[in-house]
Formats: sequence, structure tokens, C-alpha cells
Amino acid sequence: MNLLVVTGLSGAGKSFAVNALEDIGFFCIDNLPAALLPRLVDFALQGESQLNRVAVVLDGRGLRSVTQVERALADLDEKKVGYDILFLDAEDAVICRRYKATRRIHPLAAARGVTLEQAIRMEREVLQPLRERAKYVIDTSLLSTAQNRERVLALFLDKGQSPMALTILSFGFKYGLPPEADIVLDVRCLPNPFYVPELKDLTGSDKPVSDYVMAAPESQQLLEDYKAMLKTSLPLYVKEGKNQLTVAVGCTGGRHRSVTIARLLGEYCQALGYAPAVQHRDAHRG
Repeated sequence: MNLLVVTGLSGAGKSFAVNALEDIGFFCIDNLPAALLPRLVDFALQGESQLNRVAVVLDGRGLRSVTQVERALADLDEKKVGYDILFLDAEDAVICRRYKATRRIHPLAAARGVTLEQAIRMEREVLQPLRERAKYVIDTSLLSTAQNRERVLALFLDKGQSPMALTILSFGFKYGLPPEADIVLDVRCLPNPFYVPELKDLTGSDKPVSDYVMAAPESQQLLEDYKAMLKTSLPLYVKEGKNQLTVAVGCTGGRHRSVTIARLLGEYCQALGYAPAVQHRDAHRG
């Protein structure tokens, strides 16, 4: 059985992650009390009821103490059931903003009569053991719902024998560094289509913009340098046991140069035998 424990901060996007997992064949159970986890595992493994891909949501609603978290993980370890942990995270300010926008009540705030800020801090403390043991971590602070879904699909959609879950993400520096980035490539030194009137409103996914960026010799040289770096470093990350890697490519606004270079690097990594998910975080921004 392929067991995935989905956890993380309330308001960080777990429900959207679970929806994406269901769409690719996971049997998903939300808000499972920790005490029922061993029984679920037994059921999933028995006879005709055997389930192959199971995702279980364990979070602040069903885990109210660090002891409960550790006991739940110990139960899995005792049964010698292999499992991975997906942790959804976001900055405290972002979670607060999301709750205020939806006018929903944080589960710990309702249960313990504390403020939203206090509830978030309490939940972080309770879930810290899961955060430390997580194989996959997605910070959704700057991700849209669609981008959150794309990230989950990139991690768990069966793409054959790719040696590592690789994401190549374009972004704009003026909107902030992607918190999940392992490698950051800066392409602000390349010619900027923003100052060409007929290209300004296009993106790096459009051929005229891509042609403009790559017409410069310095763009071609920088791309080759980045390719050489990835050709050398990616196998080393795999050798060290890295399961997921995010390569972030940034320009000023995240619409033109970074999109072009991210797309070309994605094609190159595909040729190297990986199955990269190429995403453009800020290409839609004005």
C-alpha cells in the first residue's frame, strides 16, 4: 500500500491538495482521528478491500497534542507500514488573511477559545514532529489554488521512472522569492522585453518574446551555463536522496525573461530523463 499522510496548517490548502490526489486515484480520508489510523491501515491491507493508494489527512482537528502526533507515527512504524508525509505550510499572515476573507473559524480557536493568531501558533507546535519528518513540503503562501493543485500533481502523478520530482518555477523578484526554492537563478541581467511596446503585454510563453530574449548572445550563453550546472547537479541531488527539487528562475516581474528561460530549462531537463513540472507563478500579473 502506498500511504500518504497529508498534514499542515489549517488554511494552508490541504483540502485542495486532497482534491487533486483524489483526481489521480488516491483513496482519501479527511480529518481522521489519530486513534483510528491503525484500524484504517488494517482495513486497507485486508483481502478484497485492499487499497493501493491511500491519503489520510491528520491535522489540528484530530491531533490536539504533540504526544498524539508521535503516537500516531509510532503506530505506523510498529506495523512496519511504509508511508510518506506531505506537509502544507503558509506564512502566519497569509493564513490569517485567508481566514478573515472566508470568515471561517480556525478549528483550534473554536475548540480552545483563543485568538486566531494563538491558534496558528498552537497548531504549528502540535504539528512540528510531522513537519520535521515530511518528505514533501509545499509552501502555499504565494500560490493560487490552481498552482497548489499543479504542485501536488507534479509530486504524485505517475510520470514513469523520473528519478526525482523536479519543479522549474518562474517568478518575479518584486513579488518575493518562492519559499520552496532549492536553487534560485537570476535572469534580470538579460534584455528585457518589457520595454518593447509590442512585447510588453505578452509573456515568455509567446514566441515573439522568447525569440527576442534568446536573440541576445548573452542569453544563449547564460542558458548554456545553467544547463551545464543542472546536468552536473541534478544527479548529485538524486544520489544524496533528494526526493523533490525546485529550481526557481526569476526576473523583475516574472512575465518575460524568467518564463522563457524556465520553459527552455524544462525542455532540457526532459531530455535528461526527468519529468519536470514547469510552472509560472507570476506570469498572470500585470
